[in-house]
Amino acid sequence: MDSTLARDTLAAATEITTAAMSHDEPEAVLPLVARRAAALTEADLCLVMVRAEDGSLTVEAAHADRNSAGRVRDPMGAVLSPRSVASRVARRRVPMVVDDVTADPSTAPFVPPQLRGYGPFAVAPFGTRERRLGALAVYRWRGARPFAPTTVEVLAAFAAQAGLAIVLAEGSTARQRVAVYQERERIARDLHDVIVQRLYAAGVQLDLLGRRLAGRLDPADEARLVDTVEQLDGTIGEIRDTVRELRSTDPADQGAAVDLSDSVRAEVATAAGLLDLTPTLDLVGGCDDVPVVVADHARAALREALSNVVRHSGARSLAVELHRHPGGLRLRVTDDGCGIPRGVTRRGLLHLEERAAAAGGRCRVESSPDSGTTVTWEVPLH
Repeated sequence: MDSTLARDTLAAATEITTAAMSHDEPEAVLPLVARRAAALTEADLCLVMVRAEDGSLTVEAAHADRNSAGRVRDPMGAVLSPRSVASRVARRRVPMVVDDVTADPSTAPFVPPQLRGYGPFAVAPFGTRERRLGALAVYRWRGARPFAPTTVEVLAAFAAQAGLAIVLAEGSTARQRVAVYQERERIARDLHDVIVQRLYAAGVQLDLLGRRLAGRLDPADEARLVDTVEQLDGTIGEIRDTVRELRSTDPADQGAAVDLSDSVRAEVATAAGLLDLTPTLDLVGGCDDVPVVVADHARAALREALSNVVRHSGARSLAVELHRHPGGLRLRVTDDGCGIPRGVTRRGLLHLEERAAAAGGRCRVESSPDSGTTVTWEVPLH
């Protein structure tokens, strides 16, 4: 290879590497790859074709010379058969050159209508041996001089270096995304397991204080206390929404599994401190494969059930069971308190029912002044 041409190839590959590493999406660099390949090979058209699972190639980037306007249709989005020469080159990683793409028997049957105005054709594999991205193809107008062996060598070298840069950039981007998602998950976990717990405990304590001082507070102070508790409840709801947003940024994580057991232990421990008793906790079956969405509903349901026990029951004992069975998840909260008085607001119970319905399940509440209250919250796991 001529020293000047080698230097130009290296400079173009370096430019591609720099651009790929600085982009959030390495694929955004493909138009630059097409432009530089066309310049290095003195081609009238260059196509970057990305390989699909079925072996076909789709044109994802193209660069044509200024004289192409009106002469050919835009090749972007064109799909080449898995039997085409370009597809075979992408699989076998051996460059190929023909003098006339529309006349050569090996290429003519697979030329898209957009490319029938071209003649000389060369194609090289794009990517690495382990990560076969596709192919890089160059064309000249029909009747132009064919691509020389040296030019094909330049194309192959540039395609390999540019493909390697894209692959490396993809790996770097993936690692950066993982780091971002891990940090977001840490923030979400701290918000949920620390901040929400503290706000929840503070709200319950204020609510209990208001009940103990009922009738002894100035009406304005009593209203202010109620308003403060409601503001804490609203803040908890906003934090939950924030946690949900933090955990749902990556669509691939929507159905990811989490271990619900730690959150359940933390909720029960908080209730124990507020009730000044030691609840029993029974975890049956592994809870490390519960989808995130279901786990969020289960946590909220447990907190609502425990909140009702703390605020209203006067219970002396509390039992919590989380059972992961083959068909789904069952959460049961049982207390020996006074039951649910008639006329008391059912807002909290409605929240439990809504949570269950949102997850495709149901919620049952059994309550009496003699036996206390049992809340059974059950959802399927598909």
